[in-house]
Amino acid sequence: MLIALLMSAGPVSAGSERNYSNNAKTEAFIQRMVSEHGIDRTELQSLFSGAHYKQSIIDAMTRPAEKVKLWKDYRKIFVTEKRLRQGLQFWREQRSWLEKMQADYGVPIEYVVAIIGVETYYGRITGNYRVVDALSTLAFDYPPRSPFFTKELEHFLLLTKEQNIDPAKLKGSYAGAMGYGQFMPSSYRAYAIDYDADGVTDIWSNPADAIGSVANYFVRHGWQRGEDIVVRARISADYSSEGINKLVKPTLSLAQLAERGFTPLPELAPDVKAIPLRLQGQAGVEFWLGLQNYYTITRYNHSFRYAMAVAQLAEKIAEEMNKGG
Repeated sequence: MLIALLMSAGPVSAGSERNYSNNAKTEAFIQRMVSEHGIDRTELQSLFSGAHYKQSIIDAMTRPAEKVKLWKDYRKIFVTEKRLRQGLQFWREQRSWLEKMQADYGVPIEYVVAIIGVETYYGRITGNYRVVDALSTLAFDYPPRSPFFTKELEHFLLLTKEQNIDPAKLKGSYAGAMGYGQFMPSSYRAYAIDYDADGVTDIWSNPADAIGSVANYFVRHGWQRGEDIVVRARISADYSSEGINKLVKPTLSLAQLAERGFTPLPELAPDVKAIPLRLQGQAGVEFWLGLQNYYTITRYNHSFRYAMAVAQLAEKIAEEMNKGG
C-alpha cells in the first residue's frame, strides 16, 4: 500500500540520528494530540524523545521501484518462482480462512494470496523500521508529503491506543506500512478487521485477520465479484494513446475503446469499462485493458505496474493450484 513519491527531501545530514525531542513541529503535533484526542502529554513527549530521524527512509522515498523501473524489470522482482512456491504453501496452510474469505467477499483466493506475497513474502518480510521512527521522519522532515504522513502518525497513535499496543515496539516499512498486507495506519483503522473474532484486530501475526482485512479493503474500494481483472488487447495501426496508463476509475467502454483502436482478447461485453495500458515487456511493447477490479488493485498501491504484478502472480498461483501444485 505504498504511495510512489519522487520529490526530494530537505537537506539533513546523512549520518544524523537525532531524536524528536525539543522539536517545534513535534511539539505542535503533541499539542494537537493532547487537545483533540486527550492523549497524555508526558507519554507523547517520552515517545518522541525516543523516536529518531532516519536518512535511509528519506533516501528510499525518492527512488520507489514503481516509478523508476520498466515493467519488464519490475515484473522480475515480484513474479518469481520463489514467490510462487511460497504462495502455494501459504494457500495450503491458510486454506480454510482463504475459502471463507472468498465466499464472504467474492475476492478470488489467488488475489489475496498474491497481494500478501508481493507485499511481504507471505509475512516473512514486513519491515525493520520502527513505525514511530518512519512516520516521525516523514511527518517532520519530508516536506513534500508532510501533511499526509502527519495524518498517518496521528492514525498510528490512535490505533495503538485502540488496540492497546506499545507504539514504540511496532515495526513496518520505511513508509510506515505494517503487517502481512502492509496497511498504512489510516487503512488499518478504516479497513482492518478481526476476522477470526478473537477480540483483537491483528494484521501483524494473525494470517486470518490479514486475509480478511485485504479482502475487506478490496471490496470497500469497488471489487466486483466474479468479474475479470485485466485482459490482453490487440491494437490497430492508428490506435490512440490518449488516456494510456492513467490511474483513473474506468470510464471508457470497450465499445468506445474499440473506436480508439483497442480490441480485448478475449472478447468481452461492449459496455464493460476499462483503462488502456501500454507496458514495456521482455519481448517488446504489450497492450492491455485494465477493468474495474484492476483499478481496485491500484487503490492498494497507486501503480499500474504493481497491479499487473499482482494479477500475473495471482494467475500463476491459481494455475499451479489447479494442477495440484
